[in-house]
Amino acid sequence: MALLPILKYPDPRLREVAKPVAVVDDGVRRLVDDMLETMYAQEGVGLAATQVDVHRRVIVMDTSSERNRPVVLINPQLTARSEELGFSEEGCLSVPATFERIARHERVTVQALDREGQPFELQAEGLSAVCVQHEMDHLDGKVFVEYLSPLKRDRIRTRMLKRARETQRA
Repeated sequence: MALLPILKYPDPRLREVAKPVAVVDDGVRRLVDDMLETMYAQEGVGLAATQVDVHRRVIVMDTSSERNRPVVLINPQLTARSEELGFSEEGCLSVPATFERIARHERVTVQALDREGQPFELQAEGLSAVCVQHEMDHLDGKVFVEYLSPLKRDRIRTRMLKRARETQRA
C-alpha cells in the first residue's frame, strides 16, 4: 500500500469528471487500498479517486467513530434522496483547514459495487449521507466550495494559492 498525494483546490484536475470503472480488478483493489491508507493517514472520513488524480468513479469512506468500518463505493449512483435538507460543517482533504456550513439531503440511497465488484445498496443518513454526497460531487468535478458565495469561494481560492506558493518556496 502507498500514501497518495492529494490534489489541492483550485487545481484544475479536481474539475475533471471521473469515468466509470469497467472491471473491478487487482488494479482497482490496489487503488482502493491506497486510498483508504491515504484517507486514514490524513484523518479524513472520505476520499474520491479524483482527489488523488485518478479519474475513475471510486470512493472510500469511514464515518465510524472507531475508524474501523471502511466503505468502498465503485461506480456509485444515487437512487433516492430525502426532501429534507440539513446543514453541517464540511471540510475537505483537498481544501485543508477550511470548514463551511453546506446544505445536503439528510438521507440518501446509493447503489454501487464493493471492493470485490459485487453490487450492493447503501442507505445513509447523517454524516454518512453528507460524506456520500460530498465525495460523489468530487467524481462529478465539483468541490464543496462551489456551494458558497462567490466572495467566500474567492477568499478560499486566494488563501489556497498563497499556501501553495509558500509551500513551493520552502
